[in-house]
Amino acid sequence: MDVAGLLCDQPATIFGKTNLLRRTANRAPSMPAMKRSASPSLIARPSPYHTSVTLFEPAADGSSSESPLRRSKRLKVLEKSETREVEFTAVTSSPKKQSTRVKAETTSSKANIEVGTCRPSPVKAKRVASPRKPKPVPQSLEVPHPAPARWRETYDAIVDMRSRIVAPVDTMGCGRAQLGETVPRNQRFATLVSLMLSSQTKDEVTSAAVSKLREALGGSVNVDAVIAADDSTVSEAICKVGFWRRKTQYIKQAAQRLHDDFESDVPKTVDELCSLPGVGPKMAFLALHVAWKVNAGIGVDVHVHRITNRLGWHKSPTKTPEETRLNLQSWLPAELRPTFTGLLVGFGQMICLPIGPRCDSCELSNGLCPSARVVTKSKSKKTVATASGSARPHIEIKLEEDQKTAASATILRDLPDDLIQMKTESD
Repeated sequence: MDVAGLLCDQPATIFGKTNLLRRTANRAPSMPAMKRSASPSLIARPSPYHTSVTLFEPAADGSSSESPLRRSKRLKVLEKSETREVEFTAVTSSPKKQSTRVKAETTSSKANIEVGTCRPSPVKAKRVASPRKPKPVPQSLEVPHPAPARWRETYDAIVDMRSRIVAPVDTMGCGRAQLGETVPRNQRFATLVSLMLSSQTKDEVTSAAVSKLREALGGSVNVDAVIAADDSTVSEAICKVGFWRRKTQYIKQAAQRLHDDFESDVPKTVDELCSLPGVGPKMAFLALHVAWKVNAGIGVDVHVHRITNRLGWHKSPTKTPEETRLNLQSWLPAELRPTFTGLLVGFGQMICLPIGPRCDSCELSNGLCPSARVVTKSKSKKTVATASGSARPHIEIKLEEDQKTAASATILRDLPDDLIQMKTESD
């Protein structure tokens, strides 16, 4: 339908040349990448229906002069954003900013598709982060901790008590793992594996796990055998220890590190030992004591941490084993360090228990231990015995009380006939 036909009955003052020009320009096809021009691309002619109306039509022969193509502002903005994106990628390296970079790159690629450009986005090289260097293990305090009063007397009393007690650490500790090996290198590695398994695990369970692991690896705990073994083989052997899944990964990774960086042997420094997966300061110091006979410090576990705080050997109670170690290394003589850990561990396993310490059988209750408890014996004692005088089983329960008129009752029960006889004896 012709536009002039719709406007033939309307006055010219309402629909003039300007309104028709706007309507005709709006109906023209959109050209996003070209600059629109009004008059050069249209041809004006008078309307046959109204003399005051002028019609504009696109040129049919294509002779109208068109402005040269130029890039739209959208492309310019895109180019600027890509430039900024390259600079931004070259500077940043954190994970959060990397995610922002990837998001911006996706947006810019979508914009390229909409505009119609085929230029690919620049490929950004991934920056490999350098491995973190482990922090050195501190060896001393800036201000040394003073030696506690009467510490030597307390130490000698513990040595005397331990000489009469055989604790689990004496027969199944980490130092016993090397006895199953003949090669010195394997002895040191077996000691390290035993220490890694002993974390939050009793000595009995650790010793059994090391023996089972040796059988699973073919009779020897060595670096090459651990690397060649499957994860399931190691896991089945140590599944009784605490956190056995994580310790399986630690043992495998540590064996690979020893093979690659330390010629399949245990390193001789604390910092190198602590760089292995699953190895902390306590394990490092004990490994040096047992494997290399190197006196580098004190291995502090939960027993040493608990007992030294109960004895009041710290000016203010320590909260972590590392604080305890630094305090002890400030004043404890170096010649006592190799045996100090095993001495207090056995004392904590047998006498100074975590719950219900046996203060009644401890020689430190005479004033050397400020945490000693007074244990009162009960007035009544119960003695349970089994009598087998006849063919029928009997159970005899005798009660004794410390009174002037002590009385005891004997209850005889015949289990098959359900007979109960009570006999009261008085002194």
